[in-house]
Amino acid sequence: MITSQPSWAALRLDHALAVSRAEQRAALGLYLPVGYPTRQTSLDALHLMAQSADFLELGVPHTPAHLDGPLIQQAAAQALAQGFVMQDLFDAAVELTASTTTALLVMSYWQPIARYGAEAFVQNLAAAGAAGVLIPDLPADCAAHWRHLMAEAGLHPITLIPPHASAAHLAFLATCTSGMVYAPATPGLTGARRPLSPYLPRLVHRLRTATGLPVAVGIGISSPAQATQASAYADAVVVGSAVIRRMHGQPDAAAVAAARAASDFAAGVRRAHTSPA
Repeated sequence: MITSQPSWAALRLDHALAVSRAEQRAALGLYLPVGYPTRQTSLDALHLMAQSADFLELGVPHTPAHLDGPLIQQAAAQALAQGFVMQDLFDAAVELTASTTTALLVMSYWQPIARYGAEAFVQNLAAAGAAGVLIPDLPADCAAHWRHLMAEAGLHPITLIPPHASAAHLAFLATCTSGMVYAPATPGLTGARRPLSPYLPRLVHRLRTATGLPVAVGIGISSPAQATQASAYADAVVVGSAVIRRMHGQPDAAAVAAARAASDFAAGVRRAHTSPA
């Protein structure tokens, strides 16, 4: 496990996970691409979602996106069409950090970060108050430098774990990951509405044992009932497409729709009690 001194923002995430664990429930993470459906509406939605979430996952809009299903791809395309630039991410983080106590994570593909400049990205993100970054397609030849930058800034490099990773691979990931690890709840792309993987409880236990880190599950949590189901064994549940689906269905009140979705999923995680590791 990474042992560098965490930043104050990284400690926010650590604290959120510790509080939810003390309350015998999973933490709730809510994802939204910054700038969807517009800059202002996304900020309004994030502020409202923060009232229910333990942490927010700010998405960097990018297309094409190999992990995302049509719903998030469309949301990202709309944010880009509205003129999203990376400064919007930093501005949103600054505003949310100043007005809420909710921890902030960022989910981004590698290309937007590389285009902006990895060192500048990490420095600006640390100053803005984000706790860590998940990059699902981090190139192997960039990984060591990226993790060095993150360690210097005291941020958490979050890793998406392949479901069938070997024991040796998990042992390696434990040395270069901090904050938490991230496991897919269903196979395939985000936004799929299918039953959770029957192997998910075993995967969560395996990851927690191998890494000693909290385990978040996402990618496929499509209903509050599934959030309850996953919360029985996971340390955190992350929801994205289900919130966007609600916003898409109420374009004239998208931020309110996001808030209601956030409240429903928060109730879902609180219906379950996690088992001690």
